[in-house]
Amino acid sequence: MELKRVVVTGLGTINALGHNLNETWDNMIKGVSGAGPITNFDASKFKTQFACEVKNYDPFKYFAKPEARKLDKFTQFAIIAADEAVKDANFDFEKINLDRAGVIWASGIGGLQTFRDEVVEYTNNNFEPKFNPFFIPKMIADIAAGHISIKYNFRGPNYATVSACASSSHAIIDAYNLIRLGKADIFITGGSEYAVTEAGVGGFNAMRAISTRNDDPKTASRPFDVGRDGFVMGDGGAALILEEYEHAIKRGAKIYAEFAGGGMTGDAHHITAPHPEGDGATRVMLLAIEDANLKPEDIDYVNLHGTSTGLGDIAETKAVIKVFKNHAYKLSISSTKSMTGHLLGATGAIEAIASIMAIKTGNIPPTINHFELDPEIDSNLDFTFNKSKHKEVRAALSNTFGFGGHNASVIFKKLI
Repeated sequence: MELKRVVVTGLGTINALGHNLNETWDNMIKGVSGAGPITNFDASKFKTQFACEVKNYDPFKYFAKPEARKLDKFTQFAIIAADEAVKDANFDFEKINLDRAGVIWASGIGGLQTFRDEVVEYTNNNFEPKFNPFFIPKMIADIAAGHISIKYNFRGPNYATVSACASSSHAIIDAYNLIRLGKADIFITGGSEYAVTEAGVGGFNAMRAISTRNDDPKTASRPFDVGRDGFVMGDGGAALILEEYEHAIKRGAKIYAEFAGGGMTGDAHHITAPHPEGDGATRVMLLAIEDANLKPEDIDYVNLHGTSTGLGDIAETKAVIKVFKNHAYKLSISSTKSMTGHLLGATGAIEAIASIMAIKTGNIPPTINHFELDPEIDSNLDFTFNKSKHKEVRAALSNTFGFGGHNASVIFKKLI
């Protein structure tokens, strides 16, 4: 069968760099760090006392009080990002087939704060089983997709993907595949996370996965730098509207880029560490390029997973060189996590947006906080350190790799 073409017709986000797409992209191009002291709880007893929180967030700006109380913040962020993307897509809801419009939304963890609050309440009440009736509907990771579909009456496929830090990339790929197979016309897809909580920070501290650079939070996320000491947690959400090309053209939609292809692999190596030679990362990029019917030299920009962890940064750069060979040194590459922090299950979506905006605007977002390159990393690669640059981007690839060995790569290209 002939596969349908898939395009991006709407974008939305809320994160540490901004409460919408324009604020986020403006700060990303300026190289702004979203990190700062944790305000969600008293972090003074924790090894890490900073994160990339959504700043100046007032839920009652977006939700009535009774509604806000029924929604964990990961769902609030999902609805806010999706709402911006839907408005950006400018749908006439009277003219689209809502049975062929769906929602695939990701979260790596779901309602972690809700779970923590209910357990604390249970213990404080001498283990009396008096749980909030909204406990389960607030906590479960699929509930954000449910809320979004209810809000817009999207009656097509509706579910969640959970694959740690690759979650929202998997959601985007699933939406793409269903559209190109002719199963749907439109998807709201992306991811959201609210894990900068006592349990989230404490858990990642116990794993020694996150930075403890409390004296200088804004430079703590320093991918590929010899002084990196772990990733910086981030909160927020990011949404994309994927749409079948002819459907978008017929309604006169604004098109940001074409979704060209996606790849998915498993490391089958370790629950938290990447394959040291970047085996899974190599294979997933090659699969995405093949799926997009492109050659490696057609890619102009790679948004790296680039978490600022010791093993991950080295393995990923090895994989880039294996995949792109000599072209690796002509690529622009960067890690926008140096600015947004690591949004866990939402990271694939926010970095897909960064890749799309690089194509649309001809600007490469930087990898900030570079002081001294790790000697184990090839210094001839163009990491776009500390300052954005102008460059035409015909096609961009974005990587996400999750605990458990889950790998996903997505490719967007200019519409031709």
